Amino acid sequence: MNTPARVATPIETLQSVLAEDMAAVNALIRARMASEHAPRIPEVTAHLVEAGGKRLRPLLTLAAARLCGYQGFDHARLAATVEFIHTATLLHDDVVDESERRRGRPTANLLWDNKSSVLVGDYLFARSFQLMVETGDLRALNILSNAAAVIAEGEVLQLTAAASLATTEEIYLRVVRGKTAALFSAATEVGGVIAKAPEEQVLALREYGDALGVSFQIADDLLDYGGISATLGKNVGDDFRERKMSLPVIRAVAGANAEERAFWVRAIEKGQQREGDLETALELMARHGSLESARETAMEHAARARRALAPLPAGQIRAILSDLADFVVARLD
Repeated sequence: MNTPARVATPIETLQSVLAEDMAAVNALIRARMASEHAPRIPEVTAHLVEAGGKRLRPLLTLAAARLCGYQGFDHARLAATVEFIHTATLLHDDVVDESERRRGRPTANLLWDNKSSVLVGDYLFARSFQLMVETGDLRALNILSNAAAVIAEGEVLQLTAAASLATTEEIYLRVVRGKTAALFSAATEVGGVIAKAPEEQVLALREYGDALGVSFQIADDLLDYGGISATLGKNVGDDFRERKMSLPVIRAVAGANAEERAFWVRAIEKGQQREGDLETALELMARHGSLESARETAMEHAARARRALAPLPAGQIRAILSDLADFVVARLD
């Protein structure tokens, strides 16, 4: 009996369609992460950049530009900019979260130290601004520099919202829009801007990126608890151990009785976690349906992303972007 052929994911299809563009972006990234005087910079950067990430955010910039008919090279500069901003935030995040694993490998702060991770992250932010300036497009510069500020703001907000049962869904979505959706939205919007697309299409790309980013982050938060099936596996429960108030937890806390709330206060607010607490948390989330309801919310934002594509030119890339919106939620199944 023949095994059915594996179907490529929308990200893989986008990588294939934009392979030539992505090769130019990767060449730019490797060239600009070099440093003549500080060899640790390329060492630390290469550890993360070459770790096998999907390059989704720069792919979105390339796709948006090509979708709007762009034929130049500046979209590659903007895509590299987006990847440098993303990589810088990962380096900083791993220090803040005291993480030891990233994409299945030891984090840079574990292999080197916190100082190196922070300073190399700063270097990549500086490189990103050099790249975006080279395009000479003031609007693109404005979009990406604003996104960098919003990302930093979102990270600080998450820091203050963590371990607080007073964190609301409104605050959670503000964090998500800051730390994730802001860069998705900027990545797609600048693709339309550099292509000199009509304003309706630029705004549609911004809306698509925002909706995709929110859906993507909610799905990621669900995956941290094993997805909808809530089966425990490797790395499941990191957010729980780090006492992050993600959407499933917020909704479980909202429906908690006195005994359940006492558990959340001890495990999340006070950080007094014991063996078996993760299983208890999963049981409570299942009892209140918060995993499933969070999935439904992710699906709503994915549908919003698909709708946002309507003003954009029909064709292969638009179809792939529509499939991508479904895929970010399908990862949960």
